[in-house]
Formats: sequence, C-alpha cells, structure tokens
Amino acid sequence: MSSSTVDVAVFAALGDATRWAILQRLGREAASASALAEELPVSRQAIVKHVRVLERAGLVTAERHGREVRFAALGAPLSQAARRLEKIGSAWEARLARLKAGAERE
Repeated sequence: MSSSTVDVAVFAALGDATRWAILQRLGREAASASALAEELPVSRQAIVKHVRVLERAGLVTAERHGREVRFAALGAPLSQAARRLEKIGSAWEARLARLKAGAERE
C-alpha cells in the first residue's frame, strides 16, 4: 500500500467523531469492545465496526486475553500523520508568506 493510500485510510478513519472518541480512549488504556460500549454512547456492535475501521487504517491493534479481545491505540501512525499535516501546513505558510511579500512590494 502506498503512503498516500495509507494517509487516506488514516484520515478517513479519523474523520468520524465516534472513531475519534474511541481512539482517544484507547490512547489512555487498552479496552475491550464491551468496556468501550459501557463508557461511550454507542452499542458494542457499533464499537466493533468502528474499531475494525481503525484497525484496517493501522491505528489500533487487537490482542486476545483469554476470551476477551482488547484494543489499543498505536501511536506511530498518528505521529506520522501529524508530521504529514505539519509538512503540508508549513508549505502553505511559506506560499502565503511569498504572496504577502510580493503584494507588499507592489
């Protein structure tokens, strides 16, 4: 999978408020779908669907503990996405600074 495909999957996964809330919660501590459903206003079935999207995007990992599956957030993909956004933001800031300097010269 190319890096732009990964970026699209990551940003699409992060674009949903429920998935964002799940990811924030999993960033604090691993949890099962049942535990997440107790804490969030979402059914266990919906949690599982959202977690699968996060897992496919590489943002969450699943680990079996006996009969329970616990999910945990993965920081590296989020850090990579943040670096990509920072790079894009810096490029726009540089472009706007050049436009401003050009407008002020005229």
